[in-house]
Amino acid sequence: MPTGTRSWSASPTSWPQALPSASDDIFRAIADPTRRHILDLLAERGPLTVGQLAAEFPDLVASGISKHLMNLRATGLVSAERQGRQQLYRIEGEVLSEALAPWLVKYERYWSAALQHLRQLAEEGRRLSP
Repeated sequence: MPTGTRSWSASPTSWPQALPSASDDIFRAIADPTRRHILDLLAERGPLTVGQLAAEFPDLVASGISKHLMNLRATGLVSAERQGRQQLYRIEGEVLSEALAPWLVKYERYWSAALQHLRQLAEEGRRLSP
């Protein structure tokens, strides 16, 4: 092997490691199904309190939901606003979009091709219909 070159085996442990980024933290945060469900609830219903969120998770106590919310707040995916004695949590969709867009754009060609194919099939089917 020539000097100055490096061979990487197929083992993921030997791949060069990139520096951690904010999007890495976001991927770790959304890797948890409970946190994804919290984000889904906030996206669908708007701002909610810990109690309202906890009601959707009968197997978790409110403190467990609070820990998930702390993680989501640390990544910027969720913000909190005090309203009286309670905090209202809301999703910060722009943060998710800005963090994931650069990664997702790499794969756009795959779903774009599939969508084009689906459109073509739908248009062909429409022409064949009586």
